[in-house]
Amino acid sequence: MEVEEINLRLLKFLAKQYPTMDHAITEIINLQAILNLPKATEHFVSDIHGEYEAFSHVLRNASGVLKTRIDELFINEMSDKERRAFAILIYYPEKKMKQIAAIEEEMNEWYRINLLRVIRLCKVISSKYTRSKVRKALPKEFAYIMEELLNEQVDTPNKEQYYYEIVDRIISLNKAEAFMCAFCHLIQRLAIGHLHVLGDIFDRGPRADKVMDILQEYHSVDVQWGNHDILWMGAASGSEACIANIIRNACKYSNLETLEDGYGINLLPLATFALDQYKDQDYSLFMPVIDNEWDTKQDDVRLVALMHMAITFIQFKLEHQLIEKCFDKEMKNRDLLGKINYEEYTITIDGMTHQLNADVFKVIDPKAPYDLSKEELEVIDRLRSSFLQSSKLQEHIQFMFTNGSMYKVYNNNLLYHGCILLTEEGTFKQIQLDGKYYSGKAYLERLEAIVREGYFNVLDKEAKQKGMDMMWYLWCGSNSPVFGKQKMTTFERYFIQNEETWKEPKNSYYEYLDDEEMAMRLLMEFGINSEEGHIINGHVPVQVKKGEKPIKAGGKIIVIDGGFTKAYQKITGIAGYTLIYNSFGLQLASHEPFEGVEEAITSEKDMVTSMNVIEYIPTRKRVKDTDIGKDIDGQIKALLTLVEYYQLGLLKTKES
Repeated sequence: MEVEEINLRLLKFLAKQYPTMDHAITEIINLQAILNLPKATEHFVSDIHGEYEAFSHVLRNASGVLKTRIDELFINEMSDKERRAFAILIYYPEKKMKQIAAIEEEMNEWYRINLLRVIRLCKVISSKYTRSKVRKALPKEFAYIMEELLNEQVDTPNKEQYYYEIVDRIISLNKAEAFMCAFCHLIQRLAIGHLHVLGDIFDRGPRADKVMDILQEYHSVDVQWGNHDILWMGAASGSEACIANIIRNACKYSNLETLEDGYGINLLPLATFALDQYKDQDYSLFMPVIDNEWDTKQDDVRLVALMHMAITFIQFKLEHQLIEKCFDKEMKNRDLLGKINYEEYTITIDGMTHQLNADVFKVIDPKAPYDLSKEELEVIDRLRSSFLQSSKLQEHIQFMFTNGSMYKVYNNNLLYHGCILLTEEGTFKQIQLDGKYYSGKAYLERLEAIVREGYFNVLDKEAKQKGMDMMWYLWCGSNSPVFGKQKMTTFERYFIQNEETWKEPKNSYYEYLDDEEMAMRLLMEFGINSEEGHIINGHVPVQVKKGEKPIKAGGKIIVIDGGFTKAYQKITGIAGYTLIYNSFGLQLASHEPFEGVEEAITSEKDMVTSMNVIEYIPTRKRVKDTDIGKDIDGQIKALLTLVEYYQLGLLKTKES
């Protein structure tokens, strides 16, 4: 088919949407105007690890940006205390109004004052968007009235009485609370144009499922998979080794809520097995890490410890099966149950011999250390069925596949969770898969293709199994770019006292983090030749309290794992970062620990956030400077061609 014929067919298809020349010209004018709006604000977060309350708050307050806007707008008419209370109202309108209603005597007057204030703030936040975009974000039942209140000028003589009458009728008809909530949620939505989550949503923190609920409902979001995420993706695909690792992590951190309450995973088969088979064993090495807030009943702790012990040994046995067929032969160094001297209960690793606790390993058959018992097979089979049958888990993982990837290039920034594998010399490391060598961008793309088959390819069992095995490998393998370390020392951390053996050497990538030339080579590998490009990633917590900086390689690399989860805050000294990219440049928001929603509402205490400007852009970024702008520019060119065809009579207009 000739190119001109193809173009004509495409134009005929476009003509169905724009049936006359005037329709097409109107859209050209609209799109051209949109190109000159300020670019939407992007927020980047990483390593949330189930800390849903802190994460939710960061979205609600736009990482501190909304408080700044409130201060700017109301500095001359509200005290600092009033502005703090107003900010909490914007973040948690339903709960805050319930608290206010219990003590406020003149509620109608309060509604009138604060509804007008909320509308003023919403006008400021929505000013960088078209009316059409704002309209699409409005709740249908209130859309017309909200649009009138946002777009009419209250100080216009002809409309002043009209405007205030709308507000008064809202209050008198007992809809003030509903409209307040609608405006507050609109402000939250418009304050963040697009959200990037750079991996590790799952594990460690209390409720990863609630984080996923938030992301599922979010208006514009993408995810770059972390190794913890891929572990859950593997488990949802049916990988038994991934399932065992997830449950071991949950038991270790005394965090079973996500599994049981969030996803309805039935852990009773494991609990029953552990109580039956391990009741007389020394479980001291498997005591869970207990949060001070957790109800520490002794029987509960013992049960979790026994489950922890049971699933750990099941995990090592299951992993042996994958190591035997793994493409990476170095993984055999991680197959340690068979390397134990069961007469002396010692193990030699990297030339050093270590004494083991004999009592712990009495549950292992020295003659067949990797054999799963009949009871163990039954436990893992029932657990696998529970993961596969969890509709909510499957829904969340499908979201991860739809909105996620190994990496993303967006507005001249390269986003990934962990690293790009490098050799000691700083060259891209070559990895052999299926007889072909891959590195850099091509390696990430090949891995993603294999992973997707592991979940979706139900027609080819071999390809599906290969994909599930790869998801386990990406969790812990030495050539996993989302793990980025030479080995995962799970065995050593449980059973060897010498902490030198616990070390997990990082890939050489981390030695080059401050090398600007290397950063530019990485950007070019992914097709980013712009001097304005950046690499943004997480995975390794920035140890702020030791003086480490998140800005690397002369500002070309930004590491944003600041310790969202409480487990890492002792390491980082802060409680997470948000990178903010707006039309004026890049800012890094550094968060202090969040004390909880109830504390925020009752004490009107916001999360403390410090802002640091990383990069200021003298000429304000417009939509035309973004990826969306490039798409719009393409649409304009197509519409101009359509107009030309109309003018030349090559296409007939459909007059109404």
